[in-house]
Order: sequence, then structure tokens, then C-alpha cells
Amino acid sequence: MKPRKPSKEAIPVIDTRYARYRLRIRRSKIHGLGVFAAETIPPKRPVIEYTGERIARVETARRVQRIGRQPARTRKFYIARLNLYWAIDAAQGGSGAERVNHCCNPNAKLRRSHGRLFISSTTRIRAGEELTLDYKYGVGPPYSPCHCGAPNCRGTINRK
Repeated sequence: MKPRKPSKEAIPVIDTRYARYRLRIRRSKIHGLGVFAAETIPPKRPVIEYTGERIARVETARRVQRIGRQPARTRKFYIARLNLYWAIDAAQGGSGAERVNHCCNPNAKLRRSHGRLFISSTTRIRAGEELTLDYKYGVGPPYSPCHCGAPNCRGTINRK
């Protein structure tokens, strides 16, 4: 018997109910999968809502610890802070926005509005261009390496 080839993981799709522009998820040069514009997006526009399970800060801390214990290559962290008390875990019911990668020179940012999170463009994003955010992880260790390739790359996803 021939050994079976490992199947490639299915590429997730954008939930169009939450996107205001046509977007696609595909392989990224930055990291794994990324979100790419399928049409030009003007600056200062909401692009997609960051959806998922709303969790309290105690549960957020528990999940962050659990994710931190996983091997780095399998670690998937899709928790975004909504406010001091709540966060959204896009691993449960995400719109696809959780696949937006970090870049030290981002073209989008996370905006909070009326208890919801939105990714909004900060510059004109051309069709085919990857959407990126500055994740702004905490200042101290553990440090997460950055592979964005931007001229002003900090070398880490953490703030300096």
C-alpha cells in the first residue's frame, strides 16, 4: 500500500456578511494565510468586522495561557481585546478577519465601535494587496518575532 499524502488544510473563506469589500484568504509571504483585497479599498473605510465568541477577561486569560503552552508552530491566537472587560475569540465564529497578518508598516487598523471590532483601512489598499495590522503586543517578554519585511520592521510583533 502507498502511504497517503497529507491533505492540505482547507483554506478558510471570508464571511461576506461582515465584509464591506471583496476579500480573499490565501497564502501569505508574511505568515501562513493572509487576507487580500479583491478590489481597491479607499483609505479610512471599514473593511470587515472582527467577529467571534465574546469572552470575559478571566476566560481570556485562561485561553491565552492555554494557547501559550502549545508548540509555537501549531499555536493559533485569534483573541482581540474589545475593552477592559471583554475580548473576542475569532477561533469560534470568526469572519475571516482573524487571518489579517501583522506588519510594522500596516495598511489597516482595528477600531472599536459600540461593542464591536472593525478592521478599517488607513491607506488605499490596491486589489491583490494583503491587509495588515500592527498587533501591538505587550512590551515585555515573551517576544514574538516579526517577518513582515517592512523597511521599518521592529523585528518583533511586540511594541518597543
